[in-house]
Amino acid sequence: MEETREETPQDLRNLALKVAGLLEEAGQHALHDQLNPRNLAQPSTENADRGPRYKLEVDNKIMRFMSARIADIAHFDGFWTTRPAESRPGQRYWYIGKIDGVINYVRRMSEWTVTAALFEFGPDNEPKPIIGIVHAPALGLTYLAARGAGAVRIHKTAVVEKRDKVVPSMTSSLDGSVLSYGMSFIPSESQRALDVASSLAGRPADIKRVGPVSLDLCKVADGTYDAYFEPMLHVWDIAGIAAGTVVVWEAQGTLSRWDGERIHWRHDNDVVASNGLIIRELQHYLQQYPWLDSINQR
Repeated sequence: MEETREETPQDLRNLALKVAGLLEEAGQHALHDQLNPRNLAQPSTENADRGPRYKLEVDNKIMRFMSARIADIAHFDGFWTTRPAESRPGQRYWYIGKIDGVINYVRRMSEWTVTAALFEFGPDNEPKPIIGIVHAPALGLTYLAARGAGAVRIHKTAVVEKRDKVVPSMTSSLDGSVLSYGMSFIPSESQRALDVASSLAGRPADIKRVGPVSLDLCKVADGTYDAYFEPMLHVWDIAGIAAGTVVVWEAQGTLSRWDGERIHWRHDNDVVASNGLIIRELQHYLQQYPWLDSINQR
């Protein structure tokens, strides 16, 4: 009987590279649509008090393309959004994200991504992302990471491809740091982000607001930002969070909820990522604006 070869971190990285190639191909189709204004959707008027909602045909194109092609690369047990109610240890599910940064995409800005994450259920029957891929087509950037294999940033131009190991910054204090934050259109949620940003504004820290979450996490991983925080990221943000999380983990950064607890992959989360050196100092500010039960139960 032929022995089954044990999977190595390099095997996971090779798989990540193959899926990244597919994601880059899907991203080119999305970029083409972005540059053609006739293909962009207009916001829905439904639930206008909760901010504009966009239904993009390109999201369906990405899902169809990735679903059809990814099965040819390696065995897996299904897709995250259609997984069964109960899963067994060792089972794996791909989560292919829709456009992350949809407002930026529709407004023809460059900061938007397509993402993919591979979840694996552990012995405790809890899921954990073990591969993360974040591709920003308009920027020519791809971040990818696999469990135990580190994180890589790939920058492609028309003439050259450059690969760098992803490592976070060495900034050890909020003084002189560069922070990023995100927020939603919902007032009760966005106010917490604004309150934290306002409380930090008296320090000599530079605070950015660009998004999307997947790209912000990768920019913490590669040292562009020293930290990133956002309240009330929803279950539909999980694909982007998961993909960026693996990049942060493999770069040796830190990521958690604002209260220091681990991210929950089936519920809403307050997310904070950092280079690992300023997290305690930053959490002092975050914990002044705790999770509100009224929001959680909305």
